[in-house]
Amino acid sequence: MVSASDFRNGVTFEMDGKVMQVIEFQHVKPGKGAAFVRTKMRNVITGAVVETSFNPTDKFENAFVERRNMEYSYQDGNLYYFMDSETFELEPIDESLLGDSFRFVTENMPCTISSFKGKVFSIDPPNFVELTVTQTDPGFAGNTATNVTKPATLETGAEVRVPLFIDEGERIRIDTRTGEYLERAKG
Repeated sequence: MVSASDFRNGVTFEMDGKVMQVIEFQHVKPGKGAAFVRTKMRNVITGAVVETSFNPTDKFENAFVERRNMEYSYQDGNLYYFMDSETFELEPIDESLLGDSFRFVTENMPCTISSFKGKVFSIDPPNFVELTVTQTDPGFAGNTATNVTKPATLETGAEVRVPLFIDEGERIRIDTRTGEYLERAKG
């Protein structure tokens, strides 16, 4: 059990059947009336952010969110299979749980699988990945104008905007959180 007076940034707890994580908190002691805890918290599963005030004596169940590193193996229909690197067991995960950033994941890429009470709710790829450009318009020498981009298709089928000097077959770094081109891959 955790009481509202024990709230700190990052604390996870169950409230009304939902898993919440404290983003910000403030202990308020007004001159008149009882003290309270003003809290900004995020629903871990849906991502919704809520601001609420609690009595410092309010108690909540601790919520343990399990995060495991697993390797993406393959897709079969609408199921995606991930392998536990320690036990080598495969875990099927439904396509509906995959976020937009999963379009940058290739086979054998490590991902972080988040679950609560055995139910998976989030699959997070690495923040930065290196992928090969499979299709884009040709670049020309001298095309170095700033902020001018063209569409490019990556080996995973994802489409991103890249600078004019990027050619087919080049490896580039992508930020999976924003889907933006960062730089040419080194080496």
